[in-house]
Amino acid sequence: MLTAQTALTLNSPITVGSLELRNRLILAPMQQYQGSPEGYATEHHTQHYSRRAGELGMMIVESTAVSDNGRLVPNDIGIFTDRHAEALKRVTDAVHAAHTPIFVQLSHGGRKSAPEVTRKLVAPSAMAYDDTYGVPSELTAAEIEALLEDYRLAARRSIAAGFDGIEVHAAHGFLIHQFLSPLSNRRTDAYGGSREGRSRFLRDTLAAIRSETGRGYPLIVRVSSTDYTEGGLTPQEVALMLKPLETEGLLDGVDVSSGGLLPVQPPDVHPGYQVPDAAAIKQHLHVPVIAVGKIYTRPFADRIIADGLADAVAVGRPFLDDPDFAQTLIG
Repeated sequence: MLTAQTALTLNSPITVGSLELRNRLILAPMQQYQGSPEGYATEHHTQHYSRRAGELGMMIVESTAVSDNGRLVPNDIGIFTDRHAEALKRVTDAVHAAHTPIFVQLSHGGRKSAPEVTRKLVAPSAMAYDDTYGVPSELTAAEIEALLEDYRLAARRSIAAGFDGIEVHAAHGFLIHQFLSPLSNRRTDAYGGSREGRSRFLRDTLAAIRSETGRGYPLIVRVSSTDYTEGGLTPQEVALMLKPLETEGLLDGVDVSSGGLLPVQPPDVHPGYQVPDAAAIKQHLHVPVIAVGKIYTRPFADRIIADGLADAVAVGRPFLDDPDFAQTLIG
């Protein structure tokens, strides 16, 4: 006898890598601008994240720099020394007390690194984001190897800090996004040119992280689905870059955002405006896909998941004003 399949909802459990989440609501990474001058997490971070942890399936902390030369803002936090990991351990301990998994978001700003705390601005190609940042130096082969080592050591420290998984920041115009897009990557070596070449730095970054974490540790990637400019990335192009990485076992999920490579804005920012891009990328992949972007009501979130447009929903800004916002969606 045939039985109707129960529709998935925001409350349905989901597995990311080896980690089972109790529901599909994720706290999106949002900058707190409260790091110490040296890039350490502070008591603010411990209180902020633990206060919001209760009902969530999992949370992703804000951008966390893998290098002291790649911080996104002067009061960014980092994980580029063991002492930084010790400060972050206080955050993960507090969140775990609320029985919620917590991921770190590893990042490097590349040509969008904060000028105030950047010794040498670097990027795949010597092309400026704008006049504020200035023209970066094109990364040499040796400098690329050093950056991959930064990511590897950051992964080791992420485990030591107690994080349950890692999100690699490959979106919003920062370093890895700069490698991915033909608008910012004009290299003629193995890290440029073709789709395979432009995605190689992301691939090598994930492989470096996996060398520390092993296959069972959850590893996801945040991508920008589009550059909002002709000749830039599209959802289909991004999906075709990610598919070989999934096949290699290098990623366990994809967090789909958009834009940031150039100083241009989306033409229309409405509720769920990035969901169609998440759905387009999901068609090519088997790993969970996370949708984000003004998804603020339970019926809307449930419809996205039930219709198979995405596997989970990330929410950011409402949690800044209301630490208990999860109860609005999950309660």
